[in-house]
Amino acid sequence: MNYKAYILRLFFRIVLIVGLILGLIYTIEIDNNTYAVILGIGLIYLLVNTYTFTKRRFTAMDDFFEAVKYRDFSRWFPEDRGPKDIRFLYSGFNEINRTIKEINSQNQAQYVYLQKILEMVDIGIIAYNLETGDVLWSNDSFGDILDVPSFKNIRFVENRKPDLFNTIFETYHREPNSISIALQNESIKILISDTVFQVDDDAFKLIVIQNIDNTLNKNESESWKKLLSVMTHEIMNSIAPISSLADTLQQNLQLALEQPEESQLELEDVNSGIKTIKNRSEGLLKFAKTYRSLSKVTQLNLQRVRVSELFNNIQLLMEPSIKAKDIDIDFKISGPKLELDIDTHLIEQVLINLLLNAVDAVKGKENAKIKVEASQNSNRDIVIKVFDNGSGIPQDILENIFVPFFTSKTTGSGIGLSLCKQIMLLHKGRIMVKSIEDEGTVFSLVF
Repeated sequence: MNYKAYILRLFFRIVLIVGLILGLIYTIEIDNNTYAVILGIGLIYLLVNTYTFTKRRFTAMDDFFEAVKYRDFSRWFPEDRGPKDIRFLYSGFNEINRTIKEINSQNQAQYVYLQKILEMVDIGIIAYNLETGDVLWSNDSFGDILDVPSFKNIRFVENRKPDLFNTIFETYHREPNSISIALQNESIKILISDTVFQVDDDAFKLIVIQNIDNTLNKNESESWKKLLSVMTHEIMNSIAPISSLADTLQQNLQLALEQPEESQLELEDVNSGIKTIKNRSEGLLKFAKTYRSLSKVTQLNLQRVRVSELFNNIQLLMEPSIKAKDIDIDFKISGPKLELDIDTHLIEQVLINLLLNAVDAVKGKENAKIKVEASQNSNRDIVIKVFDNGSGIPQDILENIFVPFFTSKTTGSGIGLSLCKQIMLLHKGRIMVKSIEDEGTVFSLVF
């Protein structure tokens, strides 16, 4: 039975009550006591029945709201007994309880799932009430990183480690910030960031910390291994033949000194050997100089530059030599007002390097073309692209082209693209590449 049937039955009772009242008044006026008594009894019965009919519905609703007030959604209302309208009401209450229990169950499952994930990560997370200091939630990694036991209020840390408390809880780190903190007899470097959020009338602070010492040490160790491997390989390639040749020359000289009549010293051979040693030594010095050029770029001289001016400088410098090789080159800017905050000399070096690579890529190709474009993307980043329709870069070496000293050229040093990447990183930008063999390559500088 729905609420319309309930209203209809209530309306019917009200009509009967009004009718009995009018009948009672009429019988009293005509002095018909018998009918007056009968109508009075009927009126009393109907009033009691209407009161009971209305009260039981409100009583059922009151019971349900009481259960909701105390979050008691496990209560079950009987649907198989009592008046039909009440059974229908109980059925609705039970359906609401089932839905809320399902929602609570899903929320609980999601909470447990999220909690387990946050407990498994090695990043420390804590949320606490800004006014009271009571901890809303914290994972084990937070205490492990700061070397403190589990606590329910941040004043625990303040009482035991006031300096650490000021650094972590009192100082705001809106942007991720790398700081060093002292723990017992050692100092560790952590990455920290925080944010404040509001729940009803309470303000909470969420702090995220990560111990980056291990990561830095691991990356540093891997970098040193790669660097030592490269340098050892290059140095051994130069030292081994130098040592062998020097040993041979020493033996010949020794024999010539000890047995001058029997062992004739060929000055031409000595000269050739010394020349070879000289060439290999110069190669080793060139390698050291190349490595130094990669590591010396550490700071920028930034200035606001129009992209059109940057392109004009590059065009004046590179266009004559490129066109002399029968290669078409085109410069295009989507907007004349595009500006960059850059170190002009370094970015020019990057573009020159990319253009020289493009020239090598299109060498010997008919209708060789190079195109340099500047535009602004949907993220308002300024992008400079260098296109060529050359031979492309094989996919198996594409991911290694920015690795220092890696090169596929017989005369290359493997330093150019590495230097380009470092310069872009110093500008807080990035360099990307897309290439299809036998179709061409595009390098993108994103500022």
